[in-house]
Amino acid sequence: MPYKSWYLGFSAPAYMEVWIETADVIDIQGQVYRRAMSGVASILTPPNNSGDPKGWPKRAVIGGGKHVTGADLPKKIYVRWQSLVEPQTYKMVIDIPEETREIMRKGEKVFCAADGKWITGYRQSIAIRLVPGGIAKVWVAGPCMTPIEVTTVKAVIDPRGPYEGTSGGRHRPLSPVSKAYVEKFGVPYDSWK
Repeated sequence: MPYKSWYLGFSAPAYMEVWIETADVIDIQGQVYRRAMSGVASILTPPNNSGDPKGWPKRAVIGGGKHVTGADLPKKIYVRWQSLVEPQTYKMVIDIPEETREIMRKGEKVFCAADGKWITGYRQSIAIRLVPGGIAKVWVAGPCMTPIEVTTVKAVIDPRGPYEGTSGGRHRPLSPVSKAYVEKFGVPYDSWK
């Protein structure tokens, strides 16, 4: 790996709040990194219902997450999350093929407009967008580089419910801003097909 760590980031469409119970990683050496990421996915919740959650972004958002330090590149990423607008608990396994790891290892000369310099950049981030209905789209991305879409995964409902069945079926609460949006406009499931 040509860098010390890679980044695992999550995002969700505007108002479609997500709580990541766990994102566990198995690297290509077979090492398991439990809870490599957990918590909130990055999201926009503009006031007065002025945001638009519909569809996939034209350019991937790396999202909120963590550097996975000490791990080699990923082989599998297991994610269990709560889609708070439904509410529903999903689980999935994202297989990361060798072709994706090759993209992550390959350095490219790129121009960074922010500082006006040419650098050798790497797509050292895995960006995962979680949407209602249990769909996840995955990209690899890096500073000053165009993200590359690598896969879309359909999760399954976790029959145990939130927190592996330890919360009495109670999901985390939806914020008032997101609740107001969903009550007025609903969840645009068809926009993520």
